[in-house]
Amino acid sequence: MSKQKDYHIRNHIPQPIRSDGAGTVDDGPRNIMRDLQNPDLLVPPKTDSGLLPNLRFSFSDTSMKLNFGGWSREVTVRELPIATTLAGVNMSLTAGGVRELHWHKEAEWAYMLLGRARITAVDQDGRNFIADIGPGDLWYFPPGIPHSIQGLEQCEFLLVFDDGNFTDLSTLSISDWFAHTPKDVLSANFGVPEEAFASIPDGQVYIYQAEVPPPLIEQKIQSPSGEVPLSFKFELLKQPPFKTPGGSVRIVDSTNFPASKTIAAALVEVEPGAMREMHWHPNNDEWQYYLTGEARMTVFTGNGNARTFDFRAGDVGYVPFATGHYIQNTGSETLWFLEIFKSDRFEDVSLNQWMALTPKDLIRSNLHVGPVLMDVLRKEKWPVVKYPGFSYYPKK
Repeated sequence: MSKQKDYHIRNHIPQPIRSDGAGTVDDGPRNIMRDLQNPDLLVPPKTDSGLLPNLRFSFSDTSMKLNFGGWSREVTVRELPIATTLAGVNMSLTAGGVRELHWHKEAEWAYMLLGRARITAVDQDGRNFIADIGPGDLWYFPPGIPHSIQGLEQCEFLLVFDDGNFTDLSTLSISDWFAHTPKDVLSANFGVPEEAFASIPDGQVYIYQAEVPPPLIEQKIQSPSGEVPLSFKFELLKQPPFKTPGGSVRIVDSTNFPASKTIAAALVEVEPGAMREMHWHPNNDEWQYYLTGEARMTVFTGNGNARTFDFRAGDVGYVPFATGHYIQNTGSETLWFLEIFKSDRFEDVSLNQWMALTPKDLIRSNLHVGPVLMDVLRKEKWPVVKYPGFSYYPKK
């Protein structure tokens, strides 16, 4: 080994050198912190091949929109061009901060990360909904349903929309509509003098600071038409998880959250030394959001194409429709992430289960594997329902 290579290895500076000697040192301009966070881009596994597009983007690389009352940032096709089915918005509100009265052409699915907020909505039949949301709770608003979000305390949440071209900065807001409607029309519409609108905002407010709202019971409004028939809220963490030796999963779709017609999801836990097994989804692309821990994922798209990515909290991952992949916990803490789909149902195909339920001779002749693998597969007790599987892998 050259003195130059030895110097870099001894000083723990990551270099594009594989264990078999392929590659050489990089002494040019570089972002070492990025290389440390993305070891499988700097030194791809030998099995990576072909021309897969980027399947990872971090919310840390997006532009923040700062307001009095909170902030927001988003990952859409502009940031991650392959992510055409879903877009994500990360938002925080102060205590009393309001995401103003608005609506979207897309459905909105949300996961509360930290703190508590109050949501309000009214449907097309004049039925209303007001509820408080805490950590681990979800909400879902169908397209066109007007709604609002207000922080009861400092809170942060993930919003997911069922169109990758979505942007939260061009939604339909009540302040924007008022600002672009003649005051004589507003006067005629509401039956009050034009002076009542003398101080309305001159454009979209988006997020603003207000007082912390009173207890929920004091804000409840009884609609003559009643409350919405399908709750827009779902308490995901109250759902008992499906547990395996390597992790757990909580699945939410239209079967247990009937209002959620276009978005299905799973909250996945992967323990240190474990992996979300090799699998694929037969219904749609997968949009991922990493909550804690460190992970790596290889995506296989066929015809010799495969690429590996590394993930940390706040990162977004994407897996094209029906392509094989796994998620490996590469850190020392528990990995938590959301896998989200533009679908009314969660669907999952396990490679292990497929092989276990296929004639042994066919597997052996196809892959030239020995009896040890087949014996392990036969000992697995596969559930009839479609749940993600987990397994442990040898730590280096």
